[in-house]
Amino acid sequence: MTEQAIITTTVNLLQDNIQVSAYLAEPKEPGSYPGVVVLQEIFGVNVHIRDVTERIAKLGYVAIAPALFQRTAPGFETGYTPEDIETGRGYAAQTQASELLSDIQLAIEYLKNLPQVKKNSFGCIGFCFGGHVAYLAATLPDIKVTASFYGAGITTRTPGGGAPTLSRTREIPGTVYAFFGIADASIPPEQVDEIEKELEKYKIPHRVFRYDGADHGFFCDLRASYNPKAAADAWEQVKQLFGQLN
Repeated sequence: MTEQAIITTTVNLLQDNIQVSAYLAEPKEPGSYPGVVVLQEIFGVNVHIRDVTERIAKLGYVAIAPALFQRTAPGFETGYTPEDIETGRGYAAQTQASELLSDIQLAIEYLKNLPQVKKNSFGCIGFCFGGHVAYLAATLPDIKVTASFYGAGITTRTPGGGAPTLSRTREIPGTVYAFFGIADASIPPEQVDEIEKELEKYKIPHRVFRYDGADHGFFCDLRASYNPKAAADAWEQVKQLFGQLN
């Protein structure tokens, strides 16, 4: 597949008194494209998330990455040091499921208003914190396909408190692909099994991928845990999944 030339920009999504910054990447060639929402790790819309957003756009999608910490840390982005992890976790702990869903829907509505975006063809992809949020976002009626990468805590909690995000599985209208590293201590194998069983229980179209030797963050080439083999396979699966939007 030939990669498309793209245009990138930072946009502001406005709703009531909330302004959410978002990174937008879109094919340069005029056309009609599906939309994809990219959901960040705890490290903000940093260089890795911008790169993923651009990679998706090069495949022929209009991709947008909203800043999920906008309410508490506008403009936040960082790297992957232990100190960065602690800071990011602190901001993630301040998020609320209802606000996250509202911001994702705001990003979807922004895409709907772009003339080059198909109005009924949306997907999402998320990593780490964003992998958990992607599972939550999969419940939105507009989301047709979801790629959730190593989202910790799906079976045990939800942002801001309340019943675990897994309890909302029955609300998912589309297809879910979930990606996990078997060496990821933050997501025990029994939790992965629990997610798969819940998807099966409610007959949600899905695939669950478990990668031998892969740790948390295996898709990110800026992290020590980067696993090229697992990342390459997962990307092929993502392309197949997003192909359902065309």
